[in-house]
Amino acid sequence: MSDARPNFFDFDMTKIFGDFRFRPFDVEAIWEAQRRNIEALSLANQLAVEGVNAVAKRQIEMTQQSFDELTSLVTEMVQPASAEDRIAKHTEYAKRAIDKGLNLGREIAMMATKTGGDVVEVLHKRTAEGLDEMRGFACKNAATTATPV
Repeated sequence: MSDARPNFFDFDMTKIFGDFRFRPFDVEAIWEAQRRNIEALSLANQLAVEGVNAVAKRQIEMTQQSFDELTSLVTEMVQPASAEDRIAKHTEYAKRAIDKGLNLGREIAMMATKTGGDVVEVLHKRTAEGLDEMRGFACKNAATTATPV
């Protein structure tokens, strides 16, 4: 006698409910709608992950550029120069760094906004389709359960 038990989750819900004809609902249509919901969520998740990866990659590039610029500044600062010259270079570097930081922050925000917009668009489209399906289920149910007077 085997001690192995069948996995509780190893079954097909469509087979269980396939022969069960609960009058108000079309089980197959509901399962198909749920499959489309899962597909939309999967696509939205994929878009979100791709967006996060793109943002992370860009942030790494930005960090590398910042370190390169800082290295060149430090190299320039160790060269003999007057105090006024060093202050002018340091001030110019600080100004460029602030401007660049704001521009790069704007770029990252735009990338994140675009990704969020793409994800919301997928979910919005599927939600609208789902509401149309629910209306169709309700109309079909009303037509099949209506009794002539």
